[in-house]
This record gives sequence, C-alpha cells and structure tokens, in this order.
Amino acid sequence: MLIWGIAGLIAGIGAAWFSVTTPTRQNNARSSLHVDESRLQAHVDMLSRQLIPRSHTDTGNLDRCAEYISGHFVQAGASVEYQRFSANGRSYANVIGRFGSGKKRQMIVGAHYDAAVGTPGADDNASGIAGLIELAYLIRDNLPDTGIELVAYTLEEPPFYDTEHMGSAVHAASIAHRKDIEGVLVLEMIGYFDDAPGSQSYPFAPLKLFYPGTGNFIALVGKLGQSSFMRRVKSSMQGTTDLPVYSINAPSFITGVDFSDHRSYWPHGFNAVMVTDTAFYRNKSYHEPGDVAERLDYQRMAQVVVSVFEALRKS
Repeated sequence: MLIWGIAGLIAGIGAAWFSVTTPTRQNNARSSLHVDESRLQAHVDMLSRQLIPRSHTDTGNLDRCAEYISGHFVQAGASVEYQRFSANGRSYANVIGRFGSGKKRQMIVGAHYDAAVGTPGADDNASGIAGLIELAYLIRDNLPDTGIELVAYTLEEPPFYDTEHMGSAVHAASIAHRKDIEGVLVLEMIGYFDDAPGSQSYPFAPLKLFYPGTGNFIALVGKLGQSSFMRRVKSSMQGTTDLPVYSINAPSFITGVDFSDHRSYWPHGFNAVMVTDTAFYRNKSYHEPGDVAERLDYQRMAQVVVSVFEALRKS
C-alpha cells in the first residue's frame, strides 16, 4: 500500500507539473528579425519621462499618449480607430491598430498605456506599449497570414482595475460576439530582468520546484483550462531568441495570475495570456516612483517583442 501511495503521489505531482507548466519540446530556429533597442528606449522615455503623470485623472497626458501610439500605428500602415468611452464623467480612449482586417483568423495583442498614481510607469507599462509599437512595424514588414489587432488600453490601473471601465473590459465586451478571434496576448511589464540568484520570487513556495530562482526569463501567464492555447504560444516563442520562456496555467485566486488586461477576455470565452516579466515577483519598484526607464533591459525587451511576433506568425 505504501508503494502505491508513493506512486500515486509522484503521479499527482507529475500531473500538476504538466498542467501548470505546459511543457513543450519545441525548439525553433533563431529568428532572423531584429528590433532596435534604441527605439524601444525612445518609446519608454516618451511615456515615462515626457508624458507623465499618466493616471486616470491626467486626461490630457493620456490623450497625448493615445496620439503618440496612434501616430506610430499609422506609420506602420495600420487602420486606426479610437474606441472612446466615459468613466466617472471623464472621456477616455483605447487605440486600435488593425492589420489584415477580413482575414478568417485574427489575433489580438494588447497593452495598457496608463500608469499608477505617483509613478512614471516605465516597466508598468511603458515597456508593454513600446513592445506594441515595435510589433506594429514588424507586422508591416513581415505581414503574417493571420489578421492582427493591436490594442492600447487605458484605465488598467486602480481605481478602475476590476471594473467595467477598464479599457480592456470595454474592448472585450465590444468583440464578445466575434468568432474569428484565435486568442489574446497582453504585454504587461516586459522590460525588467535580473541575473542575480534569488532575484525571482513566487506566490507560494512549491512553484520554486518548477521555475527558476533567477529573474532572467519571460513568463506566459494564463488560467486553468487554456493549456492548448498556452502551449501553442509557448512552443512558437521558444528558441526564437536567447531569452528563456516559461509558462504557468493557474487558478485566478493565486495572486498575480489575473493582474492585467487578459482577465477582461476570460468572461467572454476567449483564450487570453499575459506576457510578463512577472511584475512585483521580480521588479521591486512595481507601483513605486523608482519604476524608471534606466532600470530596464532593452536588449532582452527586444527579444520579447521578436518572440511574440514569431508566435503571431506561427499561430
């Protein structure tokens, strides 16, 4: 009986590992594409130095952010739409850039451009917007077979987080009827990396059995029940750059699993995954004044953008 008990325990641990981490043997060839690190830094500088503050009360700067993003989308050849809405008596807008409209299969990639009150928001989330803008140029020059919608959201941060006024919630509700959407990728903090041992933490200790203790990787985060989509994305990203890719499917009650705009798509039945440097589990300046542009690693951020594009191209 003891042997069977041990065997059952091992089998249970193995099943949990497979379900949570979505392992894949896929190892792609290195991508030939390149993203200019100085361009990424210029975007982050613009949002985190010149267009601050970017909180929900700073509508003038939020409008200027939207104009900056839409200008780049237009330069990249996207069809651009402002999705306007109101919250607490103020006007806000998501910015949508479409490539390949009318194609049978569509993917959505999003990132929020607002920042928490009192922070410059370089990693959170000027980094995600910088990645979104440079994705637009990669799409222009390497148009995939899949149609792609890039969405820059507003109002991800408190006090509108987890309300119907989140920009992503507004967008998700507007597309709830659509059957052509393969899935959603949300870029949430993609610029902070740390090679020091012990620099990566987790919401609970057992995860240390499955994941590294060093914050030198990019993570894909999703909920239980979408392992197939997660595996597709992960297997398309792995090996396309030198940056390691890890993934987790976990219940939303685990702190951080639903801490971004991907959560807005789940109630409508869409597969949605967050692409992240794991935020406060690595970056100790999360939601602090110290979240500044010079702390970010633009070389590895560029690798994130390339690998996400390869996931779009292969999906």
